[in-house]
Amino acid sequence: MMQWEVVIGLETHAQLQTQSKIFSGASTRFGAQPNTQACAVDLALPGVLPVLNRQAVEHAIRFGLAVGAKISPASIFARKNYFYPDLPKGYQISQFEIPVVVGGQLEILVGDEVKVVELTRAHMEEDAGKSVHEEGFTGPHGEASSGIDLNRAGTPLLEIVTEPVMRSAVEAVAYAKALHGLVVWLGVCDGNMQEGSFRCDANVSVRPKGQVEFGTRCEIKNLNSFRFLEEAIQYEVRRQIELIEDGGTVVQETRLYDPDKQETRSMRSKEDANDYRYFPDPDLLPVVIDQAWIADVRSQMPALPAQLRERWQRDFGLSAYDAQLLTQDRDTAKLFETLLTLVDKSLAKAAANLITGEFASALNRAGMATVDAPLKAEHLAPILARIADGTISNKIAKDIFAILWEDVVAGKPLSSVDEIIEAKGLKQISDSGALEAMIDQVLVANQKSVEEFRSGKEKAFNALVGQIMKASQGKANPGQVNELLRKKLS
Repeated sequence: MMQWEVVIGLETHAQLQTQSKIFSGASTRFGAQPNTQACAVDLALPGVLPVLNRQAVEHAIRFGLAVGAKISPASIFARKNYFYPDLPKGYQISQFEIPVVVGGQLEILVGDEVKVVELTRAHMEEDAGKSVHEEGFTGPHGEASSGIDLNRAGTPLLEIVTEPVMRSAVEAVAYAKALHGLVVWLGVCDGNMQEGSFRCDANVSVRPKGQVEFGTRCEIKNLNSFRFLEEAIQYEVRRQIELIEDGGTVVQETRLYDPDKQETRSMRSKEDANDYRYFPDPDLLPVVIDQAWIADVRSQMPALPAQLRERWQRDFGLSAYDAQLLTQDRDTAKLFETLLTLVDKSLAKAAANLITGEFASALNRAGMATVDAPLKAEHLAPILARIADGTISNKIAKDIFAILWEDVVAGKPLSSVDEIIEAKGLKQISDSGALEAMIDQVLVANQKSVEEFRSGKEKAFNALVGQIMKASQGKANPGQVNELLRKKLS
């Protein structure tokens, strides 16, 4: 049976976080009444001229520095010509031959493996307007019509293009999440996918495993959620493989994803660059970026995720996996760093476990971001302190966290960690005599596991530890249990 390889490249449009549009002073605020934020420049009225937004360029530079790319000393704006009802000028101002950002790379986490995705370029461009297909729009004879909202026309975008190096929908989603986290971290984009601030186009093709040449690609446009991105790629891969295996041919085209039917459908034949008749925009001078400007932007940048990961692995002995999870967004990284100012640095691993474990699970269940979490670093620090001094075990720490979270969500007054330990009787059992008595009872009741361990089965030891922890309701000191149990079994 034929083995297939999937080839994926992503083009991501990140709306740059500016107060005004890329070539006009009109507001970029979301949610305004249709066509109330489209000025003469956005409408392409006769005689108007575009003026480049400096902050948009600085955001592009900031992104380029963050991914280790080359910042072009002179980049050029071009006219990308095509007709669409929501494109007032009949062309889009974009960058073609010389983009502002060239190359770069981004680390992603796929499962517990770190992979590097190579970037081709990132270029600035203006957004088009929006065609609105809603009930209530009718023509002169009552026929269904569409409306055009030009509020988005001229909104500044940074289009970030990868090399075709991803080999699964899972990798593509991991990349999209990492990129989303980075642009929000840098403050260049608010990342709001529902409002269209961050949306992906996926270029998907398949080829027989071992073949060097790429297959014919299809582009799936405007995917504005990570779930839709994954579903669309998975469907498109199945569609292309089935088509080829049935004797058909994949046609290069642009497709849309229908989340209700969970399928892609043809939108139009895919254009190549020459179809757009690119040429330099005569109304805009080249964007000249000198080293002083780059140095100024660099000096204002926050510490980058890669820098924090390297430092935390070196200074605190964190694994690459833990460091990657802690730097998926800036608020989580800030929580970790704040927590380490409240406890001894030797507790860094325990702090990482708490944040990436119980804390992250609680956020997921609540559909909440770290910045909105009701428990802060000052609530988590006492839990770590009681683990450190042996008052509670890691298992009990999870129970205490759950109690704190439930209470704060329910609007109850928060008890201190010490009050919860006392009231619930959660103090860790570290008395050797009490532990030995417990261990003896478990050994008598689990002779089969004892015999298996003595015959060389290490798993039997873990089973015995589990029984002891169960008998103590999770209160036994795990380190002492392991030590005393081995002594008795030997």
